[in-house]
Amino acid sequence: MERTTLPLPVIDFHCHFPVKGDDVFGDYWQEYTSRYGEEKAAWWQRAGERCQAEWREAWGFPAPEPVPSDPAVTAARWVNETLRYGLERVVFVTGGGNRKLAGVVSACPDRLIGFAHHNPFAANAAAELERAVVQDGLQGYKIFAPLLPKPLDSQELIPLWQVAEKHRLPVLIHFGILGGGGGIAAGPNLDPLALHHVAKAYPGIPFIVPHFGCGYPRELLMLCWACPNVHVDTSGNNEWMRWMPYPLTLQDLFQRFYETVGPARIIFGSDSAWFPRGFAARYFWDQWRACCHLRIPEGDRRLIFRDNAARLLKLNAEEV
Repeated sequence: MERTTLPLPVIDFHCHFPVKGDDVFGDYWQEYTSRYGEEKAAWWQRAGERCQAEWREAWGFPAPEPVPSDPAVTAARWVNETLRYGLERVVFVTGGGNRKLAGVVSACPDRLIGFAHHNPFAANAAAELERAVVQDGLQGYKIFAPLLPKPLDSQELIPLWQVAEKHRLPVLIHFGILGGGGGIAAGPNLDPLALHHVAKAYPGIPFIVPHFGCGYPRELLMLCWACPNVHVDTSGNNEWMRWMPYPLTLQDLFQRFYETVGPARIIFGSDSAWFPRGFAARYFWDQWRACCHLRIPEGDRRLIFRDNAARLLKLNAEEV
């Protein structure tokens, strides 16, 4: 039987709140369909579903259930997950739009946290980020860089970065391959080094790059060397390691980042999203085992699995 009680206090810094009808790739596939037609778009959708089914079989995960129409139902299930495992907080970096996610987390602020996740190139992106933080109480910002049509250091994003720096918002940006097999592997912002100039220009923003760089660990290490305001999160299955041209394991990643970037800039995440899987505890235990095998001291493990997230989210010890 799977052990549920976690061995130390944990904040999961990277989850996705499932919302019926929400599609992160919506704009991408809309553009693809307009250029190449519905038949080809449907072909890729079927191919992606096959890849996801194969991945779930390999990992022993059940197929996702239909998402309830009422987000409150899913929110209640997530609160139960935090109680079941003893999670202090779960951070949802996406969730059907800023207002909808804000409504979800406001119902249980002692357990659930939400990030803004609107398009940074939208005409009102900076104003929306200000509104989402000040009025809705969202506590960070999530960007899928491979989906963006222009570089992150474009001049038009300056007002957005200024808002993020003013509020010292943690900004989590996905780089590298996106989606399962048949997903996206090209674009102007695929490489984490696309963030270099922005991170240099806005040292007051704590940037977080998830999944150990998702296929770009070397580039992420170079970015972290150049920019001490860049952090790494550990989330997901990190299956991209299978596609590297050299052998690589989760323990290898922890060792290299721990020895170079250091424990104060490594943040635990699970990339959990859907039910009935819920909190992807297997990802936690795989990461915990890697840390134990590396004999990472207890104090540093607390930084990785809780304290770094609490610091970036400005949570006081007495509040968590």
